[in-house]
Amino acid sequence: MARKIEYIIDEEYDGKKVKNYLRGKAKISARLMNSLKTYENGITLNGEHIRTIDTLKAGDVLAVNLPDKFGEIEPIEMPLDIIYEDDDVIVINKSPFIAMHPTHNHQGDTLANALTYHLQKEGKPTVFRAVGRLDKGTSGVVVCALNSHAAARIPVSSEKEYYAVVNGKTDDSGSIEAPIYRPDPMKTIRCVDPRGDYALTHYKKIKGNDKYSLVQVRIETGRTHQIRVHFASLGMPLVGDSLYGEDEFSFGHQFLHCKKVSFIHPVTGENMTFEADLPNDVKQFINNNLCE
Repeated sequence: MARKIEYIIDEEYDGKKVKNYLRGKAKISARLMNSLKTYENGITLNGEHIRTIDTLKAGDVLAVNLPDKFGEIEPIEMPLDIIYEDDDVIVINKSPFIAMHPTHNHQGDTLANALTYHLQKEGKPTVFRAVGRLDKGTSGVVVCALNSHAAARIPVSSEKEYYAVVNGKTDDSGSIEAPIYRPDPMKTIRCVDPRGDYALTHYKKIKGNDKYSLVQVRIETGRTHQIRVHFASLGMPLVGDSLYGEDEFSFGHQFLHCKKVSFIHPVTGENMTFEADLPNDVKQFINNNLCE
């Protein structure tokens, strides 16, 4: 079913053009607005077709009708830990043992397959629009937009907080500013190298000892494997990270978790914050190994 978003015109926009409201108060992107003009009844006023150059009156009901779009990802029934869902966004707690997207190594066993099945069952458009991504092996909060307007607006205000368990004793807080480079375009592995892209990571130690540290992490750039590469460059790879260190306990995933995500709702303007608890194996490791 198509997503219809309605706006009641207030006094501020009385006599203003439709395009001024859509680009201003509604924060519809120019690209989406131009696209809506190509669809029958993509933009309506009081139930009738309207041009973006036409004027508004206070009390009018302006509506945008986002067309259904269906992706090509195969729907597969799998368990989903859904934290929140409405007509514009769905928030999921991702397991570390599931990949985000289908690849040559992962066909039919990804978050995209599971979410496609869930959305198809609900009669919603099934395009997979993850706002940011988490590596396979990384757990926690994943936000997915359910239409093109949400996909454009959520990243503007999105903030993430990660928890990581690293090998070694970190400072109480610090920043890692080091460029990240992909030496072989055929491989996913990255490294710190002057030829790479600028990357900045901030961290604060929550607890730890001489052997391990639990840190709260915030990144200002979203480079692939950024947190993993930056701590590995300090000689402190993440516990369980077999790509940049070693998985000596055979956990099968790095101890990296997206603990919290905040963003402004693309339609209501409400401040939204969602959290996900650490996986059980991470919590058990912390309890057993991070005594002060």
